[in-house]
Amino acid sequence: IEPAILPWCAAHRTGVIVYSPMQSGLLTGAWTHERLAGLPADDWRRDKNRHFQEPLFSRNLRLVEVLRGIANRHGATPGQVALAWTLRHPAVTAAIVGARRAGQIRELLPAAELNLEPSDLKAIESFLAANPDQA
Repeated sequence: IEPAILPWCAAHRTGVIVYSPMQSGLLTGAWTHERLAGLPADDWRRDKNRHFQEPLFSRNLRLVEVLRGIANRHGATPGQVALAWTLRHPAVTAAIVGARRAGQIRELLPAAELNLEPSDLKAIESFLAANPDQA
């Protein structure tokens, strides 16, 4: 929706509420190939979420490393950077962030105040352009 829908929404003053900006926890930095391999066979992420399947899983782990580099410079977490990147667009008025524990929500709250620098945005957008999420 980034190149077509969000600009239209911004131009027409139509707010957008994004869903799952953390990609079901994948962008928090807590996932590894080993953790994925240890999921139960009936876990929905194994066969129903393409971002948890190769080659996108490895691509998303590389994205997390880009987010981690930015996070380290800001004293933040990869998840906070991912959420701040999502919220930076003027058409995005809110984000639905799921959590299993209240502490996870508290950890992400600073993202609302995190001001990413132009070089941060460029690093994320360059990665996304060079590594599209299409399998």
